[in-house]
Amino acid sequence: MKYAYYPGCSLHATAREYDQSTREVCSALGIELIEIPDWSCCGATSAHSTSHLLSVALPARNLTLAGKMGLDIAVPCAACYQRLRYAQIELDQNEGVREKVAAVTGTVYENKADVKSLLEVVASLDPEYLKSKIVRPLDGLKAVCYYGCLLVRPPRVTGFDDPEDPQTMDNLMRACGAEALDWGYKTECCGASMGISNEAITLKLVRDILQVAEKAGADCLVAACPLCQSNLDSRQTHINRAFGTGFKMPVLYFTQLIGLALGIEPARLGLKSHFVATAGIVKFAT
Repeated sequence: MKYAYYPGCSLHATAREYDQSTREVCSALGIELIEIPDWSCCGATSAHSTSHLLSVALPARNLTLAGKMGLDIAVPCAACYQRLRYAQIELDQNEGVREKVAAVTGTVYENKADVKSLLEVVASLDPEYLKSKIVRPLDGLKAVCYYGCLLVRPPRVTGFDDPEDPQTMDNLMRACGAEALDWGYKTECCGASMGISNEAITLKLVRDILQVAEKAGADCLVAACPLCQSNLDSRQTHINRAFGTGFKMPVLYFTQLIGLALGIEPARLGLKSHFVATAGIVKFAT
């Protein structure tokens, strides 16, 4: 399996542990990732609220570069994934948009690369093959899978899982030996970039998510988006001060937990980069 890899801005900066664990896990599972040369920002999270043309033109450039590679695109970030998918649909269905994008980018878009979330890519592996690679099953670990509001919605754009009760990540966690708990907040919004412009809203939303996860009996939250992971992980101390709570809930990327189950050393998965310590979770894989 070979994919054009679009890491996006976060995975080269604040979410390096997601990039690190993604590369480690894909290498171990025989998924070859070739980073798109000279990729650029896709416009998430602000371009679509500023200019419709800009929101399509920015990802269109990356789609064109990937198309020249002759490979489908694997996208780890939920926000990047949605913007690339949305642009692909707009360009495929609207000739007028294609002409405008060509005028501003100087490139002609051709539909040669499909866009897939990294979660979708890993889940496309044969379940028995994945299980055969597990050397340290996460027996006893209780996890709640958090998809957020962008990864599986709207279904006309994403379409690879149920928009209200997705199971892709849950099934991967089960394959790794963990218990994926049922809970009602797996697709609730964490506030996303509102944490910058209106922190109070984000603090409340994140508090509610953590509260429901805790009540479900979770040992950790599992995420597939760098912005979601950052909000849920880094804001817990502030939330505890603001609401009098005592959250210490580890928030890991799904690639990090798969990596542990594959026997990859924690340091190679970036597990010391989190605000809430992950040492208690690592013990499940020893």
